[in-house]
Amino acid sequence: QLSCLVKMVTLHGIPKDLDSYPKDLLLFLSPSDYAATGSCRQYFANIGKANLDVLQRESSQRKQLLLEALACLKISSTHVNEENAEILGHLVCDLGGEYIRSSGRNLLKQLSHCESFLPDQEEAIRSVISSGNTTFGPPVAWSAFTLNELSGLIPVFDHSILQKIPK
Repeated sequence: QLSCLVKMVTLHGIPKDLDSYPKDLLLFLSPSDYAATGSCRQYFANIGKANLDVLQRESSQRKQLLLEALACLKISSTHVNEENAEILGHLVCDLGGEYIRSSGRNLLKQLSHCESFLPDQEEAIRSVISSGNTTFGPPVAWSAFTLNELSGLIPVFDHSILQKIPK
Protein backbone atom coordinates (compact mmCIF):
# COMPACT_ATOMS: atom_id res chain seq x y z
CA GLN A 1 0.00 0.00 0.00
CA LEU A 2 2.80 2.40 0.88
CA SER A 3 4.72 1.79 -2.34
CA CYS A 4 1.50 2.39 -4.28
CA LEU A 5 0.91 5.59 -2.33
CA VAL A 6 4.45 6.79 -3.12
CA LYS A 7 3.75 6.31 -6.83
CA MET A 8 0.60 8.42 -6.55
CA VAL A 9 2.28 11.15 -4.45
CA THR A 10 5.23 11.40 -6.83
CA LEU A 11 3.23 11.10 -10.05
CA HIS A 12 3.89 14.76 -10.90
CA GLY A 13 7.33 14.97 -9.32
CA ILE A 14 8.55 15.02 -5.75
CA PRO A 15 6.33 17.28 -3.61
CA LYS A 16 8.15 20.13 -1.84
CA ASP A 17 6.36 19.36 1.45
CA LEU A 18 7.61 15.79 1.58
CA ASP A 19 8.61 16.16 5.26
CA SER A 20 4.95 16.56 6.18
CA TYR A 21 4.09 13.09 4.79
CA PRO A 22 4.18 9.97 7.01
CA LYS A 23 7.78 8.87 7.62
CA ASP A 24 6.96 5.29 6.55
CA LEU A 25 6.26 6.62 3.05
CA LEU A 26 9.89 7.72 2.72
CA LEU A 27 11.03 4.10 2.98
CA PHE A 28 9.90 3.69 -0.60
CA LEU A 29 11.81 6.69 -1.96
CA SER A 30 15.52 6.85 -2.55
CA PRO A 31 17.78 9.57 -1.15
CA SER A 32 18.18 10.91 -4.70
CA ASP A 33 14.38 11.28 -4.99
CA TYR A 34 14.40 13.18 -1.71
CA ALA A 35 17.38 15.37 -2.67
CA ALA A 36 15.07 17.89 -4.37
CA THR A 37 13.49 18.75 -1.00
CA GLY A 38 16.36 18.35 1.44
CA SER A 39 19.70 16.80 2.30
CA CYS A 40 20.43 13.11 2.62
CA ARG A 41 21.04 13.71 6.35
CA GLN A 42 17.49 15.03 6.67
CA TYR A 43 16.18 12.11 4.64
CA PHE A 44 17.84 9.57 6.94
CA ALA A 45 16.80 11.48 10.06
CA ASN A 46 13.21 11.03 8.81
CA ILE A 47 13.83 7.38 7.85
CA GLY A 48 15.20 6.81 11.36
CA LYS A 49 11.78 7.76 12.73
CA ALA A 50 9.88 5.48 10.34
CA ASN A 51 8.61 2.00 11.17
CA LEU A 52 11.37 -0.04 9.54
CA ASP A 53 9.43 -3.23 10.19
CA VAL A 54 7.30 -2.28 7.17
CA LEU A 55 10.27 -3.76 5.29
CA GLN A 56 11.40 -7.32 6.05
CA ARG A 57 14.37 -7.53 8.43
CA GLU A 58 16.92 -9.00 6.00
CA SER A 59 15.42 -7.54 2.80
CA SER A 60 17.74 -6.08 0.18
CA GLN A 61 15.77 -2.82 0.38
CA ARG A 62 16.43 -2.46 4.10
CA LYS A 63 20.11 -3.41 3.71
CA GLN A 64 20.46 -0.84 0.92
CA LEU A 65 18.91 1.87 3.11
CA LEU A 66 21.50 1.20 5.81
CA LEU A 67 24.38 1.25 3.31
CA GLU A 68 23.15 4.53 1.83
CA ALA A 69 22.73 6.01 5.32
CA LEU A 70 26.29 5.06 6.29
CA ALA A 71 27.60 6.59 3.04
CA CYS A 72 25.54 9.77 3.48
CA LEU A 73 26.78 10.23 7.06
CA LYS A 74 30.33 9.44 5.93
CA ILE A 75 30.65 6.55 8.38
CA SER A 76 33.55 4.58 6.90
CA SER A 77 34.55 2.58 9.99
CA THR A 78 32.47 0.65 12.50
CA HIS A 79 32.42 3.61 14.90
CA VAL A 80 29.17 5.61 15.00
CA ASN A 81 29.19 8.81 17.04
CA GLU A 82 26.23 9.94 19.14
CA GLU A 83 25.02 12.53 16.62
CA ASN A 84 24.97 10.00 13.78
CA ALA A 85 23.28 7.44 16.04
CA GLU A 86 20.49 10.00 16.61
CA ILE A 87 20.14 10.54 12.85
CA LEU A 88 20.11 6.78 12.13
CA GLY A 89 17.34 6.28 14.70
CA HIS A 90 15.67 2.92 14.04
CA LEU A 91 18.30 2.07 11.39
CA VAL A 92 20.72 1.22 14.25
CA CYS A 93 18.62 -1.93 14.67
CA ASP A 94 20.25 -3.23 11.49
CA LEU A 95 23.86 -2.49 12.45
CA GLY A 96 25.98 -5.59 12.92
CA GLY A 97 27.69 -6.68 16.11
CA GLU A 98 30.98 -5.05 15.10
CA TYR A 99 29.29 -1.62 15.05
CA ILE A 100 27.68 -2.27 18.43
CA ARG A 101 31.02 -3.31 19.95
CA SER A 102 32.80 -0.21 18.55
CA SER A 103 30.04 2.28 19.29
CA GLY A 104 27.83 0.58 21.87
CA ARG A 105 27.83 3.45 24.33
CA ASN A 106 26.49 5.73 21.56
CA LEU A 107 23.93 3.22 20.27
CA LEU A 108 22.35 1.74 23.40
CA LYS A 109 19.53 4.28 23.66
CA GLN A 110 18.44 3.69 20.04
CA LEU A 111 19.01 -0.07 20.28
CA SER A 112 16.60 -0.23 23.21
CA HIS A 113 13.78 0.66 20.78
CA CYS A 114 14.47 -2.28 18.42
CA GLU A 115 11.88 -5.03 18.11
CA SER A 116 14.37 -7.90 17.88
CA PHE A 117 18.05 -8.70 17.51
CA LEU A 118 20.17 -11.19 15.63
CA PRO A 119 22.42 -13.45 17.78
CA ASP A 120 25.54 -11.45 16.81
CA GLN A 121 23.86 -8.22 17.92
CA GLU A 122 22.71 -9.74 21.23
CA GLU A 123 26.23 -10.93 21.98
CA ALA A 124 27.66 -7.47 21.19
CA ILE A 125 25.06 -5.73 23.40
CA ARG A 126 25.89 -8.05 26.31
CA SER A 127 29.59 -7.37 25.78
CA VAL A 128 29.10 -3.57 25.83
CA ILE A 129 26.80 -3.69 28.87
CA SER A 130 29.15 -6.03 30.77
CA SER A 131 32.14 -3.76 30.09
CA GLY A 132 30.39 -0.94 31.98
CA ASN A 133 31.90 1.48 29.46
CA THR A 134 28.58 3.11 28.68
CA THR A 135 26.88 6.39 29.52
CA PHE A 136 24.82 4.34 31.99
CA GLY A 137 27.88 2.97 33.80
CA PRO A 138 28.27 -0.61 35.02
CA PRO A 139 25.13 -2.61 35.90
CA VAL A 140 26.01 -2.46 39.64
CA ALA A 141 25.41 1.32 39.51
CA TRP A 142 22.07 1.21 37.68
CA SER A 143 18.85 2.65 39.07
CA ALA A 144 15.20 2.13 38.16
CA PHE A 145 15.60 5.10 35.76
CA THR A 146 18.47 3.32 33.96
CA LEU A 147 16.42 0.15 33.60
CA ASN A 148 13.55 2.18 32.22
CA GLU A 149 15.89 3.80 29.66
CA LEU A 150 17.22 0.39 28.61
CA SER A 151 13.95 -1.54 28.98
CA GLY A 152 14.00 -2.77 25.37
CA LEU A 153 17.39 -4.40 25.96
CA ILE A 154 16.46 -6.31 29.13
CA PRO A 155 15.47 -9.49 27.22
CA VAL A 156 19.04 -9.59 25.85
CA PHE A 157 20.69 -9.47 29.29
CA ASP A 158 22.06 -12.76 30.56
CA HIS A 159 22.28 -14.01 34.14
CA SER A 160 25.74 -12.46 34.71
CA ILE A 161 24.37 -8.98 33.90
CA LEU A 162 21.07 -9.38 35.72
CA GLN A 163 22.67 -10.49 38.99
CA LYS A 164 24.80 -7.31 39.11
CA ILE A 165 21.80 -4.95 38.92
CA PRO A 166 20.87 -3.65 42.39
CA LYS A 167 17.52 -4.89 43.70
